[in-house]
Amino acid sequence: MKLIFVYNANAGIAAAIMDSIHKTLSPATYACSLCAITYGAVRMDPAWKAWLKIQHADSVFYHRDDFLAAYPDVRITLPAILTEHNGVMTPLLSSTQIAAAESVDQLIVLIEERLTNN
Repeated sequence: MKLIFVYNANAGIAAAIMDSIHKTLSPATYACSLCAITYGAVRMDPAWKAWLKIQHADSVFYHRDDFLAAYPDVRITLPAILTEHNGVMTPLLSSTQIAAAESVDQLIVLIEERLTNN
């Protein structure tokens, strides 16, 4: 099984710089709650990084443009967290569910609950 994390942000250095500025200056209007929860201004949240290391599933990360290029037929609202098992992709957490998490710890609990119940 794979865990697929899809950010609602484009790939690249310029996009990362603009996202960092946006998250810092106007967090309420930043479009990627997954980015906002799992990343600080310039680096991955240490608790998130530690949790990812202990997962038994492969974790794959996509930015919006990379995901659309890799999966042009998959239509989901971003950000999103999906699972892929035997070539079948299934939504795990929607953008609304991700946005409801107020911290990395809450996001981890949501993911673990959904993985246990699926």
